[in-house]
Amino acid sequence: MGALARELAALLQGGRVEKIQQPERDEILLTIRAGGENRRLLLSCSPSFGRALLQRAAVQSPDTPPQFCMLLRKHLGSARVLGIGQEGADRVLTFRFEALNDLGDPCEKRLVLEIMGRHSNLILVNETGRIVDAARHVGLSQSRVREVLPGLPYEPAPAQEKLNPYLACVNDYAAAFLPLVGQKAHKAIAQAVSGISPQLGRELAFRFAGDEEAELGFGLVPGLCEGLERLLKGLRAAPTLLLDEFGDPADFTPFPYLSRAAERQFPAESMSEAAERCFFLRQRRERLSQRAANLRHYLQNQLERCERKRGIQLETAKEIEGRDELRKKGELLSAQLYAVERGAPHADLLDYYDENMAKIRVELNPALSPAENAQRYFKQYAKLRAAGELLAGQVEQNERELNYFEGQLVNLENCETVEELAEIRQELEREGYVKPSGKARAKKQEAPSSPLEFCSSAGIPIFVGKNNLQNDRLTFSAGQDETWLHVKDRPGSHVILRSARPDRQSLLEAAALAAYFSRARLSANVPVDYCARKFVKKPSGAKPGYVIYSNQSTLFVTPEEALTKRLAVGAAAPS
Repeated sequence: MGALARELAALLQGGRVEKIQQPERDEILLTIRAGGENRRLLLSCSPSFGRALLQRAAVQSPDTPPQFCMLLRKHLGSARVLGIGQEGADRVLTFRFEALNDLGDPCEKRLVLEIMGRHSNLILVNETGRIVDAARHVGLSQSRVREVLPGLPYEPAPAQEKLNPYLACVNDYAAAFLPLVGQKAHKAIAQAVSGISPQLGRELAFRFAGDEEAELGFGLVPGLCEGLERLLKGLRAAPTLLLDEFGDPADFTPFPYLSRAAERQFPAESMSEAAERCFFLRQRRERLSQRAANLRHYLQNQLERCERKRGIQLETAKEIEGRDELRKKGELLSAQLYAVERGAPHADLLDYYDENMAKIRVELNPALSPAENAQRYFKQYAKLRAAGELLAGQVEQNERELNYFEGQLVNLENCETVEELAEIRQELEREGYVKPSGKARAKKQEAPSSPLEFCSSAGIPIFVGKNNLQNDRLTFSAGQDETWLHVKDRPGSHVILRSARPDRQSLLEAAALAAYFSRARLSANVPVDYCARKFVKKPSGAKPGYVIYSNQSTLFVTPEEALTKRLAVGAAAPS
């Protein structure tokens, strides 16, 4: 937060507010003209994604500006940025503006961003120190510590009894650490010094104690105190992105962490750029997860329904296997009615189908005559024969649906944009599985989503579909002689290798991607079929993404190879 505050102050101080937008309920975007260019300052008091940064992308505002946005426009429109500062070492930023009061006289107004989890807020304070308004009103029913309501004096959030690292000296650190001797060093640092997260505490323990889990002993205190004063007071930001196993930004730090040297770290242009990329990815994943939750629940329910139906069908199949025995008993009864005593519970009859003419016991209904018992067996046989004829089609239909829903769950996991998620829902609506959402009204035609694109080690483009619509578009827009790949006998993505005669390594890389973006992602030695695209056909009336193919060959690959390939792409150009 300190590094961000210093960066924002250097870029925005002296700038003038040109535009104020409120794209989300807890987000404000100020366009500030500074240094000869327009810069977008995003201030978010979201409980999960609170942040302050310079955003590169423009945003769409609501048709009707919210009340808080209108109030900010009234008080800060055309205001000049006087300064930006961090309160102590806490997660509170104060933006000072020179604006005009109701009489038209210049005055100072403050916009205070408090990033404190569920207590996060954005508060406008006037020249007299009173709250003009806030993104979230906090009354006594919500907090007995501090009210945040228009007209009340602004009171800073309760301060923690910790050292300010920008002001503390060696003696201050020593006085704070000595009572904590015996604890883990990283916990003692976080407990004594303001603004130290558990992650940074471990980094400092690693740097000055040689081990993240080192205990704070008396001998360690002097070196730790000197090291902290030297590092935290003279800290110069070297923004760093940490990449996850997919090569995507997962976290960012103001300088490279030695304790995380084994992880993939990548220098960023600025703190704002690092924060924007991390938060963009987190928000996108959170938004996708929320929007996909209902679809995932529906698909899992459908899978369970298909599994239950499969169990019933297996039981029925077992019954049908015994239908010939019913017919046989009916025929033996008909042929030996003379040997059956009326009202008997069973009859021992000669088995003409047995070479030794052994006797077979036939169970009877005592309430029926021998002839009626024979007819009962024939009727049961006829019923099971008819059920058998229907069962084959029902089993095939159920298996198709089972594979379809499994494939859609794979597609759901592959989704990376809201548009791709919408395409899955639209497909389910067209297939009649889900009812169309919202009111029936004309909607603007959205541009189709794009498949994933990779490049083999030989420079050949590889494309991977992420849902059924993408799979169809990708496959049937490919050249006739280009190479098509798909995991064998499992739901998964269609993959196109843009070459008629690819080298062996490129083929293996494309096959590994086909295995990774499939139901077999966590398996090893996965079979992947490949053939020329011209041998891939779509049956008439088939569901999206369903194809048949011929003239294929099979490779065996491990999806982990695709993960390595994706990391290589991510390292070249993380996004």
